[in-house]
Amino acid sequence: MATHLLTLWDILVSVFSLFFFIAYLFILFQVVSDLFRDQEASDLYKAAWIVFLLFIPLLTSLIYLIVRGKRMAERHRAQVQKSVSATNEYIREVAGKSPTEQISEAKKLLDDGTITEDEYQTLKAKALS
Repeated sequence: MATHLLTLWDILVSVFSLFFFIAYLFILFQVVSDLFRDQEASDLYKAAWIVFLLFIPLLTSLIYLIVRGKRMAERHRAQVQKSVSATNEYIREVAGKSPTEQISEAKKLLDDGTITEDEYQTLKAKALS
């Protein structure tokens, strides 16, 4: 009976150890990615943090989160906003003109006498579809 409890205890210790190790790796990767994301920090500053992360990883990670944690979130948010705006710009570029722009362009052509009323209605229906 005691061997079963010892085995269960060993399993629980292993599971918790694995959980904390994976959590630590997430923190470490987040810290390293934040270091490389920071455009204001000098290369020497970044190198010093990396060296400390290699030799005193847990303490350095905790100090980094305390000292630079708030700015980490701001840099991450700025990176996400930059990515979203680049994606939206690409979509706008690929998609072409909006229906409103297409209708106003067709109206201008109609007013200039370049197209007929039937052609204008066709272009308007196409833009709205």
